[in-house]
Amino acid sequence: MKTIPCFASVLAVLLAPLLLTHYARGAAKSARPSKYLVYVGTYTDKQSKGIYAYRFDPATAQSTSLGLAAEASNPSFLVVDSSRRLLYAVNEISEYEGHSSGGISAFTIAPATGKLTLLNEVSSGGAGPCHLALDKTGKYVLVANYEGGSLAVFPILKDGSLGKASAFVQHKGGSVNPQRQEGPHAHSVYLSPDNRFVLCADLGLDEVLIYRFDVGKGTLAPGNPAFALVSSGAGPRHFAFHPNGKFGYVINELRSTLTAFSYDPATGALDAIQTISTLPQGFTGDNTAAEVEVHPSGKFLYASNRGRDSIALFGINPRKGTLTPLGDNPTLGKTPRNFAIDPTGSYLFAANQDSDSIVQFRIDTSTGRLTPTGQVLEVSAPVCVTFLAVE
Repeated sequence: MKTIPCFASVLAVLLAPLLLTHYARGAAKSARPSKYLVYVGTYTDKQSKGIYAYRFDPATAQSTSLGLAAEASNPSFLVVDSSRRLLYAVNEISEYEGHSSGGISAFTIAPATGKLTLLNEVSSGGAGPCHLALDKTGKYVLVANYEGGSLAVFPILKDGSLGKASAFVQHKGGSVNPQRQEGPHAHSVYLSPDNRFVLCADLGLDEVLIYRFDVGKGTLAPGNPAFALVSSGAGPRHFAFHPNGKFGYVINELRSTLTAFSYDPATGALDAIQTISTLPQGFTGDNTAAEVEVHPSGKFLYASNRGRDSIALFGINPRKGTLTPLGDNPTLGKTPRNFAIDPTGSYLFAANQDSDSIVQFRIDTSTGRLTPTGQVLEVSAPVCVTFLAVE
């Protein structure tokens, strides 16, 4: 009689880890949001009126238009905070309230409808703001002013609105291209994975500037080193960290190249290890490179070409961080200024600015290859795509 409960006890002990894993996986699966809101930032000099919203179901690859989420002037780049209740947009204009400045708009999000409600607008501190980022604590918005060649930091107030700038840095200098590099052009801004450093790709200087970020005060100080160079005339535009935090990648707009860096989290230093073309051998047409993203798996890197109108695919060496070309894919539209990979890592949305379309592609997670899903979102002059998980 004693052997039966003993056997049952042993069996229970053996099965417990398996059952816990099973239930944990089930709980994680059920807790994972099944659908997303997709927000699209646009240029409003044609038919667009501002920011548009879609509902996206990755299980079916279906996107449903929710229409205009909010009217805004040239809301070309967007970010959503980690609480999923706030959205921030640059207003990429040259003059704001009579000053040589663009703007930044703060919105609250209605998850059920996708609608955005304006909280406030502030001057970005410089003309033509084109990119912004949130620090990891959700306390600050950082903005890059392209025309003004400057970088600014704004505190987020308790209601989500933006306060007065806590930091402002004016870049100086230029480089070899007289048309595009006559002065500084801060093109993007990023936080390091540990939130200690701010990286700013300046197209006009051929530099990725490195700043130490004081999260307590919202201030910036030059790093040591203070910048990383790319090749003369390359024109650095956007940046992407590898998920392992050891490598970073800059896409160079003017030369259609990618520069791979090793990254030192202790100092914020970037050391170039490779520069490679985003274009296939033999391509002779005009082209400017635009967006760069690393797949969540860390296995692949994607880069957009405007002119060839393609998304270039690269394999990433997991030990060295170097890139190997794996071909490219037509975006089925004109001028892919931006693209975004959905949070599941299964889809890529390519925003074709000059053909007024966002084309959805399915990602083969084993090869990185892209296949059109047949879904095309029609929106005037799309510039930025961002995802928001909803329950």
